[in-house]
Amino acid sequence: MRGLHIRMLLLPAIATIGGGMLFANAIHAQANPQTAIAPPARIHRPVHIIEQPTLESVQNNLAIITWTSDNPGGTEEHFGIVHYGTDPKHLTETAKSHIRLNPNHSYTVFRVRVDGLKPQTTYYYTVDSEQANGQSDEVKTGVAHFTNP
Repeated sequence: MRGLHIRMLLLPAIATIGGGMLFANAIHAQANPQTAIAPPARIHRPVHIIEQPTLESVQNNLAIITWTSDNPGGTEEHFGIVHYGTDPKHLTETAKSHIRLNPNHSYTVFRVRVDGLKPQTTYYYTVDSEQANGQSDEVKTGVAHFTNP
């Protein structure tokens, strides 16, 4: 029985030896960069805001800011970014939230959580988004503000 089992295992291996070179050449041809088909390039362009940034919620020491833009293209891995601070001319703090774009959607909703806020303080902010490689989507928004309770 053991001999039969070994022959059953070797039979498929022996059968593929003759056609193995043909199969290996087919794999090699697909791996050749000159014959490989590249994926379609993702278009990256400046983003237009569809729904302006708004304060979704604010409590204690955190706020959630949300906005909607057209789909920025570029990499599917993206980050929503809020630049903020207590002086509207010096937005030195940054909060980021990861998002994965759906290339089949014409728009993207961003939500960014801003932590570490001081109570009874007015904060000013703008929003942006960027690809995983750090390239900005060139979002242009005015400075908005909110006061933490």
